[in-house]
Amino acid sequence: MIASKLCVPKLRLGLVPRPRLVELLHRGTTSKLILLSAPAGFGKTTLLAEWLDRTFDKSHAVAWLSLDPGDNEPAAFWPAMVAALQTSVPTVGQAALELSASRPFQTELVLTTLLNELMEIPHDVVLVLDDYHLVDSREVGDGMALLLGHLPSKLHLVISTRADPALPLARWRVRGELVEIRAAQLRFTPVETAAYFNGTTGLDLTENEVAAVEQRTEGWAAALQLAALSLQGRDDAAEFIARFTGNDRYVLDYLVQEVLQQQAGPVREFLLLTSILDRLTGPLCDAVTGRDDGSHSLIALEHANLFTVPLDDGREWYRYHRLFADMLRARLLSEQPGQIPQLHQHASRWYEDRGMLPEAVGHAMAAGDFERTAHLMELAAPWIRRERLDSMMLGWLKELPDSAIRNSPVLSTFYGFMLMTDGDLNSVEPRLKDAERAMAAIPEGEASPWADIEEFHTLPATIAIYRAALAQARGDVAGTLSHARHARQLSGPADHLARGAAAGFLGMAAWAEGDIPGALQEFTQAVASLHSAGNTVDELSSTVVLADMWLAAGRPGKARQLMQAALQRSQAHGTAVARASAELHVALGEIDCETGDFNNARSHLDAAALLLKGVPANESRFRWFAAKGLLAHCEGELEQAIECFEQSEPLYQRGFFPEVRPIAAMKARVLIAQGKLLEAGDWAREQGDPIMDGARYLDEFNQLTLVRLLLAQDSETQQRPHPGTGTGTGTWTAGTATATGAHAASLLERLAEAAKGSGRAGSLMEIRMLQALVHAAQGRKAQALETLGMAFTGAPEPGEYRQLFRNEGTPMTELLHHATQHGVAVDHARRLLRPRPPAQLQGDGSSPRLGPASSGEMLSEREMQVLRLLASDLSGPQIARELFISYNTLRTHTKHIFTKLGVTDRRSAVRMSRDLGMS
Repeated sequence: MIASKLCVPKLRLGLVPRPRLVELLHRGTTSKLILLSAPAGFGKTTLLAEWLDRTFDKSHAVAWLSLDPGDNEPAAFWPAMVAALQTSVPTVGQAALELSASRPFQTELVLTTLLNELMEIPHDVVLVLDDYHLVDSREVGDGMALLLGHLPSKLHLVISTRADPALPLARWRVRGELVEIRAAQLRFTPVETAAYFNGTTGLDLTENEVAAVEQRTEGWAAALQLAALSLQGRDDAAEFIARFTGNDRYVLDYLVQEVLQQQAGPVREFLLLTSILDRLTGPLCDAVTGRDDGSHSLIALEHANLFTVPLDDGREWYRYHRLFADMLRARLLSEQPGQIPQLHQHASRWYEDRGMLPEAVGHAMAAGDFERTAHLMELAAPWIRRERLDSMMLGWLKELPDSAIRNSPVLSTFYGFMLMTDGDLNSVEPRLKDAERAMAAIPEGEASPWADIEEFHTLPATIAIYRAALAQARGDVAGTLSHARHARQLSGPADHLARGAAAGFLGMAAWAEGDIPGALQEFTQAVASLHSAGNTVDELSSTVVLADMWLAAGRPGKARQLMQAALQRSQAHGTAVARASAELHVALGEIDCETGDFNNARSHLDAAALLLKGVPANESRFRWFAAKGLLAHCEGELEQAIECFEQSEPLYQRGFFPEVRPIAAMKARVLIAQGKLLEAGDWAREQGDPIMDGARYLDEFNQLTLVRLLLAQDSETQQRPHPGTGTGTGTWTAGTATATGAHAASLLERLAEAAKGSGRAGSLMEIRMLQALVHAAQGRKAQALETLGMAFTGAPEPGEYRQLFRNEGTPMTELLHHATQHGVAVDHARRLLRPRPPAQLQGDGSSPRLGPASSGEMLSEREMQVLRLLASDLSGPQIARELFISYNTLRTHTKHIFTKLGVTDRRSAVRMSRDLGMS
């Protein structure tokens, strides 16, 4: 950042005092916002400089930020604003600046941190944002609205702009929280106009001439100044003023011509040639003009009041008044159009020599030299990647001809990566092939034109990694493995990022194939490589994936231990790793759901929600909504679970992690729990016949969901009254081995064999549990109990699984009761049969307390009334009428009963209440 952006402009000599406006500004410090909004040339910046100089003494803190187009994205705007604040309060904003370095940039989190720091500032601070119209991005506007919505009382914000910002001005206006100074107030009054012409400029115009000028210019400060310059040394003031007419644009065109024509040839030439520059300093001007008098010329222009504004106290950097610069450029284009590209080339090379690559790229682009522009973008690529300013690179790429991108292997690869993150998978491979063609086109024996480009030397490994990601996004496990292995071969021993990425994709490919030992081995190495590379955010996020693999191995305790250690490490890095911390909280919440510790799960999800505010990462939000839906399902809030899953589904991004737990199948499980078997059947039909075939790990979750649907359909069929009997067959009475049940049993047997051979103890426990339910549904009691026992004895950490069994409702409850009666897995069965205590009786979050509670502690009097009627043959509406309550109220009571008893349906609630002696 150029330091002069943070300097309050100096007052000009002979300034016309404007006490009425200074007083209005001073009164505005009691409001939320002072807004100066008027067209260019109305003296907004000059007025602010006067106010700050004449109103505030040394005890007051003043912060100033002159904005430019380079500040038009959050990653540039907010650090610049913090830097401005630190010129007055050095201790504020450091945590926000550290957070700003993390990518993607998290506007809401940065602002939350900054606002908390601003609450502690010791004295009032006036912060001026000048030329705010140059930052018109929606993201910056949203952040500014957030800042103003929570503005600390000691911070006073002033915005100077040519156009109204996209802020809720009307609301603040009605509330009296906005002070506005617009063109009508900024126009010079007749008294101020006379003071300017007859005092500051010494032109000694008559009263009528002053009135004419004031009328023709309507008090427009820039036009007044231009008119005064044009009037210098003229004997025909009255005639000139008479011809001074037209709208603003034509008046300005006329005056600039008049001013330029009054200048000596060298001065006029200097003004025209340097007009291509947004900011001017002597050496830069010399590089552009080919002269050696740049510094002297700038000082002379300032003294002559030729619209040259100093930007720092040392008089090193200047800028032209923007209207003046616009007109100079128009004149240059008219008089010397062929010289403009060369001038931009000179400026570009000057900036490149000083390592100021964004400015160098801008001038090369303006020169139309796209080959050089591409080269500069390649040089800037490491910095862009390090700072995660992808939007800046994307903006450059959109201006660059496609042929220039295709001729650059670095830019082609970079573009492919951005297309992948946008979900445009079909466009990625052509860009990667462009990169390879460009590299292959280098004649043998000749030096590479990209030898000085840092990104070029690791490009082959990078391309292979991107291809691995692309293959994974398309479900091509073999392709993922092939490309990841190739990336590992291409990366050097010290290239930890490339080696970590390669190991990561090898691990995820093994995971997608169900090879959990192989996945754990590779992904453990990936996390270690990220640690060696110092990439803390990705290391912590990858720990979540590693924990998922341990869950598949049946080791939730190990997964929890890993994530708790990572979460503790993340606390040392603070908000800089907020996204990774949120992902760890979400994954820990999911484990808590399985162990039945819903309070702790909710605490983790709430903590993650706070950290994810303002984070654009869809993958993190996808999993948060999925976990929220899982918790709702576990607590019996089935409609809420469906809603959460529907919010999660569109956020899933292919190419990052295997889809081992499809959201559509999670929704189907909730529909089954709701008894909406027709809707769940629609889901199954959408999967097609292949869902019943094979034992591929990526299909496993869908297949186990289908088994649950088949069991529910069989149960519904068996419970229908049989002709002539009027009764149904229960699970433990006259079950029959239906064709559907046989199909489910066959599928589960294939899945069990695959899980056993792949180290997937977590999958195997769930498969054995469902096999036991299938046997029970078909009347094979002994086999059901034997298989249930195998489910517990075959799991490394069976005590960590609670909700897996409880979510199966009545059939599982009855099977567990039968197990206790026959001495099978008695400890596990009794533990699962204990009702989950109410929220206020649970522990501190480390583990749930599952001891039974008395009926008085668990159920209210009304809930006990409902429970007794649930044991009857009355339907829901009939129970509601019996109790003189609405059906919706009955449903609420029923949900509370189910939650307190740890069951999911009416029959289980009645059975549980009898076992506990409650009815």
